[in-house]
Amino acid sequence: MTQVSTDSTSTQESAAKTATINDPSKLLDVAAIKQDLEASTNLPVHWVSDFDALEACLDDLETRDRVALDTEFIKRSTYFPILALVQINTGECIYLIDAPKLDLTEFWVVLEEMPLMIWHACGEDLGIFYLLSESPALTNVFDTQIALSYLTGQLQMGYQQALSQELDIHVEKGESQSDWLARPLTHEQECYAIDDVRYLLNLYDILHQQLVKRDLLDKVIEDCQLYTKELYEAANVEDDATYLAMADFRYTGEQLAVLQAVSSWREALARATNQPKTFILKKQAVRDVVVEFPKSVKQLTQKTTMHRSMIHLYGEELIGIINKARNLPVDEQPARILPPYRSKDKTVSKAVNQVIKDYEAETGVPANVLMRKKWLSQLYEIVAYDLPIEDIPEGLKGWRNPWVMQTLIPLLETYKQQLQEGMRMQQEDDES
Repeated sequence: MTQVSTDSTSTQESAAKTATINDPSKLLDVAAIKQDLEASTNLPVHWVSDFDALEACLDDLETRDRVALDTEFIKRSTYFPILALVQINTGECIYLIDAPKLDLTEFWVVLEEMPLMIWHACGEDLGIFYLLSESPALTNVFDTQIALSYLTGQLQMGYQQALSQELDIHVEKGESQSDWLARPLTHEQECYAIDDVRYLLNLYDILHQQLVKRDLLDKVIEDCQLYTKELYEAANVEDDATYLAMADFRYTGEQLAVLQAVSSWREALARATNQPKTFILKKQAVRDVVVEFPKSVKQLTQKTTMHRSMIHLYGEELIGIINKARNLPVDEQPARILPPYRSKDKTVSKAVNQVIKDYEAETGVPANVLMRKKWLSQLYEIVAYDLPIEDIPEGLKGWRNPWVMQTLIPLLETYKQQLQEGMRMQQEDDES
């Protein structure tokens, strides 16, 4: 097995490969794409189920400039997803890697060093990648779903629709919820798994061509890297920060302290017992605890939707967690969440929508891709509360940044008073 080199020569070669992949002069014409599509229909398929087959697969992958990937996994009753299958299309063959039978430590390293990995809707796949490997945030991922959002304005186009729309290829998607740990796989399962990557390189080629013609490729690549970084951070979030996903501006400091403590406890317990967090406490039960402040196991039963079996196992422990959090000094409680902007006066939203529409026309980037609602809410907060400009969302620090800094923020500054009033109105309405 050839060892993966990490010296400067290897880095330069990788950079050169990536540059070639993104070189407009290397674009395939439509005839070549159709010819490749026909070849994809007849790609040989190799099962990788033992050490020798994995070694041969890795030797092959180390010679590739790009691969298309997908995974199949089970996570219905465990905290840690169980990886069942990895599908890889090299352009010359398809590998089906029998994950439960193999030590994939070196496999993750080879993929991390790959010049380009192509996925479709890679969120859950990369979540598993980060969980099972020691990889840093990846920078070699291209997500065709993100590319399609730039080209169509549809944020979550499925793989089946993408193949139909872009390549006039129709694949079945009926096996997604089947038992992927069963061996042998059924013929239908195997066909489904193969089809998930069979045409993914072809899809990339046709999308790549369109993106280059519309001068959008660099923007898509940047957003793919942003997404992989967000997924990495989500996979590595500290237990005591998990509460932020459920935090509400209406919660008091005391309630936020309880939410933080209970969320952290739930996360650690789920991981330690390898069961889904919702098996311990569903989100509604967490909210019940935060609102009701149960003081005894009996009150847990009466005032929350926590399952009785969980109350029996962990009720006393949870009451202790709640009481300790409630007794935290005020200066140790989590900071209150800022209220969102809300106003019946549409002056601000109309002005913002217009500058977004103008920039959409200038760049060709659909408005809903250009600006996320969450990002806009954060900009409102920054302007209204005079927060540091460095606090702008990460997604607005890249190619969008000149427009945000020179156009959008100056516009919001002119509506600062209205933003402050709208946020105050939201808080007063919810307190009344």
